[in-house]
Amino acid sequence: MHGTLTQSLKLERRVPSRPKPGKTGREKVVNLALQGGGSHGAFTWGVLDRLLEEKRLTIEGITATSAGAVNAVLVAHGLATGGNEEARSALRNFWQRISAAASHGVFQPSLIDKMNGNFGLEHSPGYLLMGALSCFASPYQLNPFDYNPLKNLLEEIVDFARLREQPVVKLFLCATNARTGKPKIFKGDELQLDHVLASACLPLLTRAVEIDGEHFWDGGFAGNPAIFPVIYRCEAPDVIMVHLTPTERPDLPTTSYEIINRMQEISLNSSFMGEMRSLALITKLIDDGRVAGGKRMLMHLIDAEDVIREFPGSSRLNCDWDFLLHLHDIGRQRADQWLASNFDNLGVRSTVDLRAKYF
Repeated sequence: MHGTLTQSLKLERRVPSRPKPGKTGREKVVNLALQGGGSHGAFTWGVLDRLLEEKRLTIEGITATSAGAVNAVLVAHGLATGGNEEARSALRNFWQRISAAASHGVFQPSLIDKMNGNFGLEHSPGYLLMGALSCFASPYQLNPFDYNPLKNLLEEIVDFARLREQPVVKLFLCATNARTGKPKIFKGDELQLDHVLASACLPLLTRAVEIDGEHFWDGGFAGNPAIFPVIYRCEAPDVIMVHLTPTERPDLPTTSYEIINRMQEISLNSSFMGEMRSLALITKLIDDGRVAGGKRMLMHLIDAEDVIREFPGSSRLNCDWDFLLHLHDIGRQRADQWLASNFDNLGVRSTVDLRAKYF
């Protein structure tokens, strides 16, 4: 991954596209990097909902993984069919319908879970049963018909043929090759439903998604998300990252649930943190004049780590509408605060210290 970033950052820096005629000269062009995280992706929905309201902002490209990939596809679909308002509508429609579908599923918070108020599923009979069964059987035995509610919902909401043809935003969705462990980037002009399902494939819940003879799991294992596509393929140097998965926790996990959750967090952050470290090192070389003609990236962060730390790991599977709306509202608020504090820095300087954050 370090070699990939090094090579891409040595590319000649390109100037972002100018705003279209008739638009304000204060318009800024950005790329987005959206992490996965199951139902925690509703925080990203809130962030996108606010960013899409901002008339001074244009999105050039989106690199995304898992729930982030779903959000990215919904945004691109909406932009292609009706502009920013349609994108906002598509996001809300999806999250409302996924919540409604989940209300008939096995991952229901119990009365004790609701009384706890932490949006976890630790006392949910369905969650406990599936956790126990997954120790002895895989989705190949437990889900013989390969049922995936996400598949049916995306088929109904997203016009993938139109999505492939839309020139509005560049899409890069990351999945993990289950055989090689390498990241696979699916680009917008080739996107099909299976590419989104591959990026969001949780291997203990759904079967690996087969594409062109290879099988893929959730992209979070190899790139959560992968940053290099927007360095290679996009002109705008600004990247707004929406970071969901906590990189740090104040206390040592001691219960089995806490340990498993922390192992998952470390795993899902490892590739992303590696890219951030490489990016920080190369940026310093550019700033020190030791890399001539390098593309100087400007990195920004809208962070949900402190919010997600308050929830147990099981909350990633909780699609209760109150929980999703709670995350959405926090995401909107964080994006609004970020815009108020940092909009003028877009195109000028980074607003996150990568060395302090990821070293």
